[in-house]
Amino acid sequence: MPNWGGGAKCGACGKTVYHAEEIQCNGRSFHKTCFHCMACRKALDSTTVAAHESEIYCKVCYGRRYGPKGIGYGQGAGCLSTDTGEHLGLQFQQSPKPARSATTSNPSKFTSKFGESEKCPRCRKSVYAAEKVMGGGKPWHKTCFRCAICGKSLESTNVTDKDGELYCKVCYAKNFGPTGIGFGGLTHQVEKKE
Repeated sequence: MPNWGGGAKCGACGKTVYHAEEIQCNGRSFHKTCFHCMACRKALDSTTVAAHESEIYCKVCYGRRYGPKGIGYGQGAGCLSTDTGEHLGLQFQQSPKPARSATTSNPSKFTSKFGESEKCPRCRKSVYAAEKVMGGGKPWHKTCFRCAICGKSLESTNVTDKDGELYCKVCYAKNFGPTGIGFGGLTHQVEKKE
């Protein structure tokens, strides 16, 4: 049956969409008022929409529903998400939190009120949030975050750890990397065969 005088049908509500109020996405038409995320109902535009088959989502809900899952897949650099995804029908298995043990028998007023701070592996002094740098899974002072051999200041791009100590990539390669012909030095006497 022909479609007389009307427009396309809205992908969300199924009613006729006229040209003045039409938004197209993924080959489908939507009313401007119906163009919102199918999970969180946030209004969408061309820069925030992510389509999956016949459904439209905001980029955050799309990533939660169809993106990679597991540790390390947050919503940005250095992000720790506490969203469990329950509103999307997702269930995550949470591991039980380990109980904190008291390491001192006579805690000071400060530690009893604010908790015990972590210790720097190099100088064994407390590391507070303002001066904390993580390396090798441990907290370090910014001033202690140096190569154990040459003393060069380290960054996340050039740090390597071995046995709880930090090294720059150059010192690590010289001292712990492969050795022999083609690796920057000879360690065995090579005999000529005739």
